[in-house]
Amino acid sequence: MTASDGDGGASAVDLSLMEPVFQKYSGQPGALIPILQKAQDIYNYLPAEVLQLIAERLGIALSKVYGVATFYAQFYLERRGKHVLKICDGTACHVKGTPALITAVEEEFNVRPGETTLDGELTLEVVYCIGSCALAPATVLDGRVMGRMRPTQLLQHLRRHVSKTSVQET
Repeated sequence: MTASDGDGGASAVDLSLMEPVFQKYSGQPGALIPILQKAQDIYNYLPAEVLQLIAERLGIALSKVYGVATFYAQFYLERRGKHVLKICDGTACHVKGTPALITAVEEEFNVRPGETTLDGELTLEVVYCIGSCALAPATVLDGRVMGRMRPTQLLQHLRRHVSKTSVQET
Protein backbone atom coordinates (compact mmCIF):
# COMPACT_ATOMS: atom_id res chain seq x y z
CA MET A 1 0.00 0.00 0.00
CA THR A 2 1.34 3.42 -0.99
CA ALA A 3 -0.07 6.83 -0.28
CA SER A 4 -1.62 9.04 -2.94
CA ASP A 5 0.28 12.17 -3.90
CA GLY A 6 -2.95 14.14 -4.34
CA ASP A 7 -2.81 13.95 -8.15
CA GLY A 8 -4.03 10.37 -8.29
CA GLY A 9 -0.48 8.99 -8.45
CA ALA A 10 1.37 7.08 -5.79
CA SER A 11 3.96 8.79 -3.63
CA ALA A 12 7.28 7.25 -2.71
CA VAL A 13 6.11 6.45 0.84
CA ASP A 14 5.54 2.72 1.28
CA LEU A 15 2.96 2.60 4.05
CA SER A 16 3.11 -1.21 4.25
CA LEU A 17 6.39 -0.79 6.16
CA MET A 18 4.30 0.36 9.13
CA GLU A 19 2.35 -2.91 9.44
CA PRO A 20 4.86 -4.65 11.76
CA VAL A 21 4.87 -1.54 13.96
CA PHE A 22 1.08 -1.54 14.27
CA GLN A 23 1.13 -5.27 15.01
CA LYS A 24 3.75 -4.82 17.73
CA TYR A 25 1.78 -2.07 19.51
CA SER A 26 -1.72 -3.42 18.81
CA GLY A 27 -4.02 -2.84 21.76
CA GLN A 28 -1.42 -0.96 23.79
CA PRO A 29 -2.75 2.32 25.14
CA GLY A 30 -0.31 5.23 25.05
CA ALA A 31 1.70 3.79 22.15
CA LEU A 32 1.71 6.96 20.03
CA ILE A 33 5.25 8.04 20.90
CA PRO A 34 6.86 4.61 20.37
CA ILE A 35 4.95 4.27 17.09
CA LEU A 36 6.21 7.69 15.96
CA GLN A 37 9.75 6.68 16.95
CA LYS A 38 9.54 3.45 14.94
CA ALA A 39 8.06 5.31 11.97
CA GLN A 40 10.91 7.78 12.05
CA ASP A 41 13.40 4.91 12.24
CA ILE A 42 11.83 3.47 9.08
CA TYR A 43 11.51 6.65 6.98
CA ASN A 44 14.22 8.83 8.62
CA TYR A 45 11.51 11.47 9.20
CA LEU A 46 7.72 11.51 9.62
CA PRO A 47 6.03 11.92 6.23
CA ALA A 48 2.53 13.43 6.27
CA GLU A 49 1.08 10.21 4.82
CA VAL A 50 2.51 8.22 7.71
CA LEU A 51 1.11 10.64 10.30
CA GLN A 52 -2.31 10.32 8.65
CA LEU A 53 -2.05 6.53 8.72
CA ILE A 54 -1.04 6.55 12.40
CA ALA A 55 -4.02 8.75 13.27
CA GLU A 56 -6.38 6.44 11.37
CA ARG A 57 -4.98 3.23 12.82
CA LEU A 58 -4.95 4.53 16.39
CA GLY A 59 -8.36 6.17 16.03
CA ILE A 60 -7.13 9.56 17.20
CA ALA A 61 -7.29 13.01 15.66
CA LEU A 62 -4.59 13.89 13.16
CA SER A 63 -4.10 17.14 15.09
CA LYS A 64 -3.12 15.12 18.19
CA VAL A 65 -0.54 13.13 16.18
CA TYR A 66 0.88 16.36 14.76
CA GLY A 67 0.81 17.93 18.21
CA VAL A 68 2.98 15.18 19.67
CA ALA A 69 5.28 15.05 16.62
CA THR A 70 5.90 18.80 16.74
CA PHE A 71 6.23 19.03 20.52
CA TYR A 72 9.21 16.69 20.82
CA ALA A 73 12.51 17.79 19.25
CA GLN A 74 13.36 14.17 18.40
CA PHE A 75 10.79 14.11 15.60
CA TYR A 76 11.29 15.56 12.13
CA LEU A 77 8.55 16.39 9.65
CA GLU A 78 10.97 17.28 6.86
CA ARG A 79 13.02 14.80 4.88
CA ARG A 80 16.49 14.42 6.39
CA GLY A 81 19.74 13.41 4.84
CA LYS A 82 21.31 9.99 5.00
CA HIS A 83 24.00 11.71 7.10
CA VAL A 84 23.26 14.41 9.68
CA LEU A 85 25.95 16.89 10.69
CA LYS A 86 25.30 18.95 13.81
CA ILE A 87 27.66 21.83 14.40
CA CYS A 88 27.65 23.25 17.91
CA ASP A 89 27.38 27.03 18.13
CA GLY A 90 27.25 27.33 21.89
CA THR A 91 29.43 30.06 23.40
CA ALA A 92 32.67 28.06 23.70
CA CYS A 93 32.33 26.55 20.23
CA HIS A 94 31.38 29.86 18.65
CA VAL A 95 34.43 31.57 20.12
CA LYS A 96 36.69 28.70 19.02
CA GLY A 97 35.57 28.75 15.38
CA THR A 98 32.09 27.46 14.63
CA PRO A 99 31.30 30.23 12.10
CA ALA A 100 34.22 29.09 9.92
CA LEU A 101 33.03 25.47 10.12
CA ILE A 102 29.53 26.43 9.02
CA THR A 103 30.84 28.51 6.13
CA ALA A 104 33.13 25.70 4.95
CA VAL A 105 30.28 23.15 4.90
CA GLU A 106 27.90 25.61 3.23
CA GLU A 107 30.40 26.29 0.46
CA GLU A 108 31.58 22.72 -0.06
CA PHE A 109 28.17 21.02 0.03
CA ASN A 110 25.94 23.89 -1.10
CA VAL A 111 23.69 23.52 1.94
CA ARG A 112 22.60 25.96 4.66
CA PRO A 113 21.80 25.16 8.29
CA GLY A 114 18.43 23.47 8.55
CA GLU A 115 18.61 22.18 4.97
CA THR A 116 19.41 18.90 3.26
CA THR A 117 21.50 18.59 0.12
CA LEU A 118 19.50 18.07 -3.06
CA ASP A 119 20.70 14.47 -3.35
CA GLY A 120 19.50 13.70 0.19
CA GLU A 121 22.97 12.78 1.45
CA LEU A 122 23.62 15.46 4.09
CA THR A 123 21.51 17.49 6.51
CA LEU A 124 23.27 20.40 8.22
CA GLU A 125 22.03 21.52 11.63
CA VAL A 126 23.34 24.17 13.97
CA VAL A 127 22.73 23.33 17.62
CA TYR A 128 23.38 25.41 20.70
CA CYS A 129 25.37 23.16 23.01
CA ILE A 130 26.09 19.48 22.82
CA GLY A 131 27.76 19.45 26.22
CA SER A 132 31.29 19.00 24.87
CA CYS A 133 32.65 22.46 25.58
CA ALA A 134 36.13 21.11 26.35
CA LEU A 135 36.25 19.84 22.73
CA ALA A 136 35.25 23.19 21.20
CA PRO A 137 34.48 23.64 18.43
CA ALA A 138 32.56 20.38 18.41
CA THR A 139 30.51 18.66 15.73
CA VAL A 140 28.40 15.51 15.65
CA LEU A 141 28.20 13.43 12.48
CA ASP A 142 25.65 10.62 12.57
CA GLY A 143 25.80 10.56 16.37
CA ARG A 144 29.61 10.58 16.62
CA VAL A 145 31.16 13.56 18.42
CA MET A 146 34.21 15.10 16.78
CA GLY A 147 36.09 17.74 18.74
CA ARG A 148 38.53 20.55 18.14
CA MET A 149 37.44 20.72 14.51
CA ARG A 150 39.02 22.96 11.94
CA PRO A 151 37.37 23.58 8.56
CA THR A 152 39.86 21.44 6.60
CA GLN A 153 39.56 18.55 9.08
CA LEU A 154 35.78 18.67 9.02
CA LEU A 155 35.61 18.74 5.22
CA GLN A 156 38.05 15.82 4.96
CA HIS A 157 35.93 13.83 7.39
CA LEU A 158 32.73 14.66 5.51
CA ARG A 159 34.27 13.73 2.15
CA ARG A 160 35.11 10.29 3.56
CA HIS A 161 31.59 9.66 4.84
CA VAL A 162 29.22 11.54 2.55
CA SER A 163 28.62 10.50 -1.04
CA LYS A 164 30.68 12.34 -3.62
CA THR A 165 27.50 13.46 -5.41
CA SER A 166 26.83 15.87 -2.53
CA VAL A 167 30.10 17.70 -2.98
CA GLN A 168 29.59 20.84 -4.98
CA GLU A 169 31.23 20.72 -8.41
CA THR A 170 33.92 23.36 -8.84
